Formats: sequence, C-alpha cells, structure tokens
Amino acid sequence: MISKLGSFFPTIYTIGPLHALLSSVIKDSPPLPSTNSLLWKEDQDCMSWLDSQPLTSVVFVSFGSLVQLTLDQVLEFWHGLTSSGNGFLWVIRSDSITGEHDMERILKELKDTAEGRGRIVSWAPQEEVLAHPAVGGFLTHSGWNSIMESIYAGVPMIGWPKFADQQLNSRCVSDVWKIGFDMKDTLIDQRWRKW
Repeated sequence: MISKLGSFFPTIYTIGPLHALLSSVIKDSPPLPSTNSLLWKEDQDCMSWLDSQPLTSVVFVSFGSLVQLTLDQVLEFWHGLTSSGNGFLWVIRSDSITGEHDMERILKELKDTAEGRGRIVSWAPQEEVLAHPAVGGFLTHSGWNSIMESIYAGVPMIGWPKFADQQLNSRCVSDVWKIGFDMKDTLIDQRWRKW
C-alpha cells in the first residue's frame, strides 16, 4: 500500500523530530517556562520510581490522549503486565475506561495489586520516560508523536492501534522499519525470539 501511495505523490522529505531539536538547543540553558498545552498534569514522581528500577526492565504503557478501553481490555492488559514479571509504568487517564465504572475504586485496586513492580499514573512526561534507561519497551496506540519519541529514544514498541493513522503507523513500525511489533501479528512469538 505504501509503495502504491508513492506513485501518486512527489518525493517528500521529512524534517524532525523537532522536539529533539529543541531539547538539544536548550539542554545547557535554564528551563524555559512551559509553552505546551498539556491536557493532564504530568506525574513527575514516576521519574523517581523509574530511577529505582533496573536497566531496561520497565515497559511503558500509554495509549495516548484519546484512546479509550473497555474494562475487560484494561483487565486483560493488567493480567498480562502483572504476569510478565517485568516492571511497568502505565498511564491510565480518568476517562480511559468506557462505560459506567467507579474509576477511583478501579484505579485503587489496580495500584494496590501492583506489588511494587508496577506504577499507574494519570499522565506522564512521555519524552522523559522514554529517554529513561530503565525503560526497555513501549506498549503504544501507535500515534505518530509517540512513535517519533520512541524512535528518538531508541525504545522498541508494541503497537495496539485503535483508529485514524494508527494502523498504518503500527504496520510501518513492525513491517517496514522493523523496530517493534503490531499486536495484530500472529507470528509475534517467533519474531520476538529473534529480536
């Protein structure tokens, strides 16, 4: 599909990732006042938690600012993450779960059963998290910014796309660039062993 699209359009050269340019320009300067328009307050305490984790031992889980999951999907991911034996940092927004649920109770139960291996936050400083040496993988919705930030940080991805460009983005990560997996892949287990 991508090769067919190329025949309809002129060659385009991308510029970026621009967030990396800004970081390199201001790295030795005093911090600038925030100019971004965050939708949620970032939990900076998660960075201290990451500092206490072994090198590349944590899976960062974030499905972006729009994706919603059913309670069953949240519980499936939860069981997979807790059963994996790896550490995880999971962003679960207050509006992440569809339907009528007691979010406070659900989040409390999930946090209480993390047993020190996992941490749940309502929002995280994603670029900082991905750049942290404790992070060894990223379970993502495959939004374009998330992919660019993960590539820049050198963190492999598992894509779980939901809508818009995310399916194509996830396929590029897995099949074109070969820097991660798409959860729709049926051969993920065989490919993971080679990775």
